[in-house]
Amino acid sequence: MATTITITGAGGQIGYALLFRIAAGDMLGPDEPVRLRLLEIPQGLKAAEGAALELQDGAFSLLEHVEVTDDPAVAFDGANIALLVGARPRGPGMERGDLLAANAGIFGPQGAAIAAHAASDIRVTVVGNPANTNALIAASAAGGVPAERFTALTRLDENRARAQLALAVDAPAASVRRVPIWGNHSATQFPDISHATLDGVPLADALAERVGDVRAWQEQTFIPRVAKRGAEIIEVRGSSSVASAANATIEHTRDWVTGTDDWTSAGVVSHGEYGVPEGLICSFPVRSIDGRWEIVEGLELDDWARARVDASVAELVEERETVLALGML
Repeated sequence: MATTITITGAGGQIGYALLFRIAAGDMLGPDEPVRLRLLEIPQGLKAAEGAALELQDGAFSLLEHVEVTDDPAVAFDGANIALLVGARPRGPGMERGDLLAANAGIFGPQGAAIAAHAASDIRVTVVGNPANTNALIAASAAGGVPAERFTALTRLDENRARAQLALAVDAPAASVRRVPIWGNHSATQFPDISHATLDGVPLADALAERVGDVRAWQEQTFIPRVAKRGAEIIEVRGSSSVASAANATIEHTRDWVTGTDDWTSAGVVSHGEYGVPEGLICSFPVRSIDGRWEIVEGLELDDWARARVDASVAELVEERETVLALGML
């Protein structure tokens, strides 16, 4: 039986970058047929319909059906996987509260539609920013759906961190592992290199040989570069990250479904791990086991790392309080 995948904002650039790779089997594998539901606002329907025509012309052997709609009830009907890509971007003069309120008006109804119409095994990945709090809003509106079924994408941040470390030690990115992202998908995020490995051994010595003072390099170069990489791409490219965001979304979902052989990063609901308040959607080091994300526990955080994690978590708490004050949770 085919897996039904709903993609919101499907007429946008990230949606377009996702569709053909999913249809080709990159997300769920070469033996898993898929059915795609493309959800768009009325103004975006033509773009989504054009993408659907191209999907037909691709004659993908795994693609059983494509449907385009602006009705969340139709889009999420029977969905096994939901990729919530579409979100309201921050416009000129918008305060954080304005942005959160605008996105609550999107993700709240989508969460309710997921609860009412999606399959019992639904897995939701929120890509649209502010991803962590948008995921919290959707989960809060999805009465009856376990909060563990809602995640926020921080795999892109992890991929950026691993790539920067690989450049620093002149190694392939695939050889660098265990670089989790803590906290919020924002400029406050903390990419943690204290447990990083290079070809399975601690990376610290190789990094020190290249950069000298590792802590200074982290503070002055590495963390700012990772946290502000999206802005750097906008400045250079003239628009935001597209293919890398789609790739991270595919990797996140594939790992969630098929399992991981090591740590990765995901924004998942907190049950108090590492002192993070319960209920927040916070990025942690995680493993996927039997189709569930499990937080890697017992890792040591020194005072410097702890302060950075706490600062990012404080931002998540502030976002939650703002949304609560708006009556959106």
